[in-house]
Amino acid sequence: MNVLMLGDVVARPGRTAVLAHISRLRKEYSIDIATMNAENVAGGFSITPPIAEELFAAGIDVMTSGNHIFDKAEVIPYIAETPALLRPANYPAGTPGSGTFVGEINGYKIAVLNLLGRVFMAPNVDDPFAAAEREISQIPEEVKIRLVDMHCEATSEKTAMGCFLDGRVSAVVGTHTHIQTADERIMPDGTAFLTDLGMTGSYSGVIGMDKFDVIDRFRKFPTKRSGHSKGDVWICGAVIKIDERSGKAKSIERLRIEIDRS
Repeated sequence: MNVLMLGDVVARPGRTAVLAHISRLRKEYSIDIATMNAENVAGGFSITPPIAEELFAAGIDVMTSGNHIFDKAEVIPYIAETPALLRPANYPAGTPGSGTFVGEINGYKIAVLNLLGRVFMAPNVDDPFAAAEREISQIPEEVKIRLVDMHCEATSEKTAMGCFLDGRVSAVVGTHTHIQTADERIMPDGTAFLTDLGMTGSYSGVIGMDKFDVIDRFRKFPTKRSGHSKGDVWICGAVIKIDERSGKAKSIERLRIEIDRS
């Protein structure tokens, strides 16, 4: 079976690209399950219920997130009642929503786990390795397809998680940096790994944000919150082929597809 995993989908350019092309991508790559990181979908920060519903209806099966998921207050009641929209599993106990989705999609039993790194970004969250151990221990044995989104800054922390979970999950992919890496591989015990899926959105700015706003943030103080960039839109992610009987990955192919050069 084939899984499509898209990295951080950023603002209107990113979500418009997904909405317009997810159906075609599912057909072209014979996709059985499609996931995406919804961390930055609404103006670059978090997601809203109407946008989430639109993406689910278009063909996204499960959405992961990260450190910006609660930047919009309206997502709090929605995520609490929407199992297919995840927040990191290592947020403190009592945080609304779930860090793991377990269910059946298109006839396949599947689990998706969302984790948040601590190096350079979120030292006050729980240990992601302990959270991974806890969440995986609760996944039923018959659920062989297990996908992990490790949302964090440090490449070393992402790679360490890949090594830690090798052989126990089908794939560990990184998100958050918005820069796609070129190290896709099958790890020794059968887990597909990619340090970062890359960003789906506008590449005319700086990681999806207006380049002049970002430059000002590096050079001036105080500064305003950056707006998102427009044009030069790409879809980035990976297609992972998995043996549904064993849950082991058979191949991983990076995707970087130009949508709009304007």
